[in-house]
Amino acid sequence: MTVAVITSKDPEFSKPFIDVDEWKDEPVRHRYVHGGFEGTDCKFSFYFPPPEQYEGRFFQPVLPMSGIEFAASIGVLYGIAGSIDFAVNSGAYLVESNLGRATPFPGDDPSVAGFRASAAVARYSRLVAAEMYGDHRPYGYVYGGSGGSLKTIAGIESTRDVWDGAVPFVMGIPVSMPNTFSIQALALRILKDKFDQIIDNLEPGGTGDMFAGLSTYEREVLAETTRLGFPPAAWFDHVRLARGYTGVWSVLADNIIRFDPGYFEDFWTTPGYLGYDAPQSLAEARIQHKTTITQVLYAADAKELGLPLPMAMPRGTANELPCGLRVAEAPEGHVLGATVKFTSGACEGHNMYLVGNRDDIIMTGVGEAHFENLDGLAAGDEVLIDNSNYLAFQTYHRHQVDPDFEIFDQFTVGGAPVYPQRPNPIGPRMARQGMGSNESGRFACKMIVVQTLMDEAAFPWQALWYRKKVEAQLGDKIDDQYRLWYVEHAMHTGAEPIAGLAMADTTPSRRTRMVSYLGVLQQALRDVAAWAERGIAPPASTACECVDAQVRVPATAAERRGTQAVVHLTVNGGQRAEVRAGDAVTFDALIEVPLGAGAVVEAKWDFDGTGEYPISEDCFDGSLTRMRATQTHTFDQPGTYFPALRVTNQREGDLSTPYGRIMNLGRVRVVVR
Repeated sequence: MTVAVITSKDPEFSKPFIDVDEWKDEPVRHRYVHGGFEGTDCKFSFYFPPPEQYEGRFFQPVLPMSGIEFAASIGVLYGIAGSIDFAVNSGAYLVESNLGRATPFPGDDPSVAGFRASAAVARYSRLVAAEMYGDHRPYGYVYGGSGGSLKTIAGIESTRDVWDGAVPFVMGIPVSMPNTFSIQALALRILKDKFDQIIDNLEPGGTGDMFAGLSTYEREVLAETTRLGFPPAAWFDHVRLARGYTGVWSVLADNIIRFDPGYFEDFWTTPGYLGYDAPQSLAEARIQHKTTITQVLYAADAKELGLPLPMAMPRGTANELPCGLRVAEAPEGHVLGATVKFTSGACEGHNMYLVGNRDDIIMTGVGEAHFENLDGLAAGDEVLIDNSNYLAFQTYHRHQVDPDFEIFDQFTVGGAPVYPQRPNPIGPRMARQGMGSNESGRFACKMIVVQTLMDEAAFPWQALWYRKKVEAQLGDKIDDQYRLWYVEHAMHTGAEPIAGLAMADTTPSRRTRMVSYLGVLQQALRDVAAWAERGIAPPASTACECVDAQVRVPATAAERRGTQAVVHLTVNGGQRAEVRAGDAVTFDALIEVPLGAGAVVEAKWDFDGTGEYPISEDCFDGSLTRMRATQTHTFDQPGTYFPALRVTNQREGDLSTPYGRIMNLGRVRVVVR
């Protein structure tokens, strides 16, 4: 092990060491360096390309949660442009760290995981790079999504000499947590039996009226959710959302309870809260179920059974902490999010959270307050499965009205809140805990923000809130430093099935409803580098307007701008066609690429909703910025189909490269009798 002493602007990170230094050939040739800082939990990994491929820069992905510094080595970063091969192909070395923490939790000093560890690792990487490539200062670019966007912004706002550019994506703001998840959970409970009809009305060729057929209370909840910014088109994925974001609750719950312990009692006992005079739907949803553990399940057991692992598993404990329990009698009803309280045995007084269930198995997630106290959990221990706190959480946003955010106006009359307010809104506190600072909009480098228009967790309007912060700092000079690109038909994560959720694809396939934003991220990183290093300005920000917390973009590429092609698809001249089996159906598409965003390099058709896109157009030469595509298809079986055309544009018009491939799609409806 090599230990060095460096002069650091952060004395806590002054003794770096290297314990692994070797060349690897997969996925591409690179030098792998692993190490850390003595006296801290901070660990890092560097991935250096051969000298002949190096162009003087590094990319540094920042994950939402701490605890792992080798994510690129195991492919975890692929979907967020953190692959080793992409960095090398871009002339960059890749930097990652565990954010200074061995667990997913921020600890007593959130500035460590927020930005200080990342900055220390970036600075030290420059010394190692100079030793390898010769004396120089590598340009550095930091990027992160979701909670990682907060850390990215904290880094560039809290330092001035570390990074030359940043790409925050699917970004959150001070009121994101816990409000986006509380309103989502409320809607998932109240509307669980109505999502199919809601989506059918919103789909191409539908009525457009998502409220049709809903009860008064269901309409109110859907309106409340939409006015807070949830994009209604994302409800097609409600089954995955219910599973995945219950896992988020398990990560947040302990801190919400710690920050505001009185709320969860007030909800059920105090006038003005929904639980005090609970409506029938809430009373029926409440579950308090006693049972006994018959088997404790760990990671190896879960893998064998095809069960998902919890979202937040502290480093090195995957085989030590339970990720599921078999119980003598499984609870009935909607139990996701319930607290699993241990009422006997070695873990009495501690708890986990129920994030999934199958037969007599409950899958569990763990929060910050209890993960170190779960040794000794055993068969025979008694548990109470109680969803009272999760039900209370679902309307928490009503009691945190922030007058600085228009989304909360629906909970006020004449400027006064309708509901009792909590003494201290916890959203900003949770944001500070995640980033170690407050967002100011003040930074000295270049920035490109990537936000998606179907984001179910970082609502699209949230990027506009931060842009106003930047405008307040930069004024009419904003275009010299900042861009905001919206990605149509993209959600918080990619279109592929989520690893670990053990869930089947939807019908029609998710891949015919949405696209990955990976290509946009890759291009944003290359563009922010060209902007910082050579003064080459990237394509303009996406034009948009925000009405009732819903972001809308213009219909044409010339008006919309940004970096994503626009697809206009029709079937028999409209958005919907009703035909007989065996009739020929004509599809026509107009594809346009915004100025400076490259050329169309691929267009593929999927008529049956499988997500395979088996039919390709073959007219591309790397120069087309506007084109029409036409296909005729015959449906042999009756049913309702949602054919899709997926289009890819690439900045250089390169038909063969796997990088910077920016996708969009068009969809229509065909009803076959």
